[in-house]
Amino acid sequence: MRRRILELLADGERAAGDVAGAVRGEFGISQPAVSQHLRVLRESGFTQVRAEGTRRLYAVAPERFREVDAWLDHFRRFWDQRLDALGTELARGRHHARRETDDE
Repeated sequence: MRRRILELLADGERAAGDVAGAVRGEFGISQPAVSQHLRVLRESGFTQVRAEGTRRLYAVAPERFREVDAWLDHFRRFWDQRLDALGTELARGRHHARRETDDE
């Protein structure tokens, strides 16, 4: 659910009520439960909030994601090689399929 909230906010700043409405519709949880998730995301540094009158506008906090990205750099080697190998196999498969089509 928190991932979904972050996905919604990745498109731009949204009012807490808009986020709550979207998440309630998808997951069937209460508005207070959505508010709790927003609070956890804010306190953990993944979102930022600003007041505009009585509304609270939430947005992704990009600096936190830069920190996560830097941390993930230590682990990318585990999947980069596999993704490169997958790309090679897919290219071989396409090449093989073209050769079979040309032979017909």
